[in-house]
This record gives sequence, C-alpha cells and structure tokens, in this order.
Amino acid sequence: MQSRDRLRILLRVYDDPRHLEVPRDFDAEATVRRFTRLTEALAGRFGSSCRTGVYQDASVHGVVRVPASATGFGRALWVELSNFGRFVTAGTGDGWDASGAATDLPAECVTWLDAVCAAAGCTFVPLDLLLEPYDGPSPTWADEDEALVRALEAAGEPATGEEDDEDRTPVWADRYFQWV
Repeated sequence: MQSRDRLRILLRVYDDPRHLEVPRDFDAEATVRRFTRLTEALAGRFGSSCRTGVYQDASVHGVVRVPASATGFGRALWVELSNFGRFVTAGTGDGWDASGAATDLPAECVTWLDAVCAAAGCTFVPLDLLLEPYDGPSPTWADEDEALVRALEAAGEPATGEEDDEDRTPVWADRYFQWV
C-alpha cells in the first residue's frame, strides 16, 4: 500500500475545480474495464451475492456491495471506484459515512483489496484518509448550502431548516466518491 503522505498528494493532484465529475483526461472505457476487474475479483472471493451499481452525475463511478452473510466477518462490505485517479476505497455497513465504516474492515481484507486494486490498475485509498476534512479548491455541498442560505436571506426568506449535513464538515470522500 502506498504511504499515507503519497496518497494525500495524489488526492490533491486530481482535485481540479473545473472538472468535478471526471478528470480532464477521463477514459470511460478504461474505467469500465477497471470496475469489471474489481467486480470479478470480489465475486471470485465472496460469491454471486455481490451486487453492483454505477453512478451518473457523480465523481464516483461504481460500487460493489457484499452482504454481511458472505463476507466472513459479520458486516456488509462495499467497494467503490472513483472516476478520479483510479481511486478505490472500501468500508463496512451501508456507506462511507456509516458508523464504523472505516474501522471495522479487517486488515486481511484491506491487504487483499490493495493487491486487487494494484492488479486492476487502481490505487486503494483507506477510508479513514478520505474522511479527513476536505480543504481543496473544488466546491462541495457545503458551498452550495451556504449559497442557498445567502439567496434565501437576500429574498427575505428565513434560512432555517433541518439540514442533516448541518453538523458535518466536507471530507475528501465528498470530493471523489459522491454526487456532484
């Protein structure tokens, strides 16, 4: 696995605010091939219960979900491929923002995923690194929320609401594994 400092540098290299959904040099066919290789490797290890999904209008390309009954460690597993930098991350539970998602993935599974990613031409990025506060140049949902509040206030409307992201700070996963 690459060092955490090198991974942090890679996250910054691909962060281009003019290209939020895909990088400037995005190769859709190569991304589909990488996702297919990841899917096949996961199905080879965890069986036919793996389910896949692809995203549209997102910086994440696709996800493979493995039910808890098939993982061997009692928690559901998900693996996502970003459109950027061939980044792959994984965690447990329902998604990267679920409780324990970054901490409950067994080390043996991380080692295996890192090898699978390398074979597929991808870079495995540990989820805990992606959950660090985002400080890059690209706009995030927080910027959109702030702009909406300003527009409502300018129109004389109250800007109160029950925002579920109210107490959350954008993280690197928002940049590379989310709808944009």
